[in-house]
Amino acid sequence: MHGGGGGGKKARIEVIPLIDIIFFLLATFIMVSLSMSKNTGMNVALPVAASAASLGDQQETEKAVTLSVNAQGEAFFNKEKVTLAQLPLKLQAYKSSTKKPKVIFNGDSKAPYGSVMAVVDEVRKIGITTIGMSAEKK
Repeated sequence: MHGGGGGGKKARIEVIPLIDIIFFLLATFIMVSLSMSKNTGMNVALPVAASAASLGDQQETEKAVTLSVNAQGEAFFNKEKVTLAQLPLKLQAYKSSTKKPKVIFNGDSKAPYGSVMAVVDEVRKIGITTIGMSAEKK
C-alpha cells in the first residue's frame, strides 16, 4: 500500500536563487553604508575659494567632527543641532575620546559672521588646534 499523492520525489531547496538574493542584499547594504559615511555635516552653501583643497585621507576625515553653521546662524555638531552652551560639552567629550581631535568646519556663505566666530572660538577654548575649513573649489 502506497501513501497518497505521488510518492517518490522529495522536496529540494534550490540554492542558486538563494545565493543570488544574498549577493543582492550584500551589495545593497554596502552601497547604503558607503553613501551614509561620507555625509556627516549639514548641507550648507559653502563659500567659494581658489585655495580650497581636498580634506585628505578618508580615514582621517571619518574620525573628525563636522561643525556646521547654516544661513540662520544655527550650529550643528555633525548633524545634531546644538546651542553654544551645549557645544563645549560635546567638544570636550570628543577631545577626550580621540588621540588627535580634528574639527571640519562647514559655514554657509550667508551665515552671520558672529555665529561663525562663536563656534570657532568654542573649538579653540577647548584646545583643539586642528581645524579644517570647508569650501568649494573655484
